[in-house]
Amino acid sequence: MNFLLTLLLLAAPYWEVKSAADWSDVEISQLLADSPWAQKMVTSDNKGNFPPAQVYIASARPIQLAEQERTRRGKGKSDVIEESALWMEDNAGTHIILAIRVTNITPYSESKELAALKSSAMRIGRLKLAPTSYFPPSARDPYLRIAFPRQVQLSDKKVQFDLYIPGLAGPFRLAEFPLDPMVVAGKLEL
Repeated sequence: MNFLLTLLLLAAPYWEVKSAADWSDVEISQLLADSPWAQKMVTSDNKGNFPPAQVYIASARPIQLAEQERTRRGKGKSDVIEESALWMEDNAGTHIILAIRVTNITPYSESKELAALKSSAMRIGRLKLAPTSYFPPSARDPYLRIAFPRQVQLSDKKVQFDLYIPGLAGPFRLAEFPLDPMVVAGKLEL
C-alpha cells in the first residue's frame, strides 16, 4: 500500500498532492516562473534580440496559492494593489487574468501606449477576444494585469495571447498555453 501511494505521489505534480503550506520556496518560484500557468514570453515575430518577459495566469488557483504563500512567508510583499485585488476577487470566475512583469512604468501614462495595450487579444481557436480590463504596473506592483473574458472550454487545446506590453523593448509579445497540463482534479484551472 505504501509503495502504491509513493508511486501516485511521484506521478502527480506537487501542486496537486501537497498543500501550499508544504511547498518549498523553490517550488513556489518554479510555479510562478515555469509551470503550466507561467512562462517567459517571446516577441510575437520571434525576431529581434529582446529579453523575454515573465507572464503567468494570475487567476489560476495554483498561481493564487503560490502568490499567497510567498506573501505569507514574507518572501515577497503583497504586490497586488487593493483596487486590482478586489476586482480580481470579484471577477476571477468570469475572467482570465494575466500578470506580466514590467520594470518601466512610464509608458502607462501615455494615451498612445494604452491604446496599443487595448489592442491585445486572447485567441481560442478562431475566437478572438479583447481585454475587458487592465491594471497598470506601479512602483508597488510591478505587474501589468490584463483581464480577458473566460470563454475557454475543457475541450479547447490551447489559449494564445497576442499582447502589446508598454514598457518592454519589443512590446509585441506572444504567450501560448496548452490547456491539458492546466487540468487539476478534473477542473481546468485558469
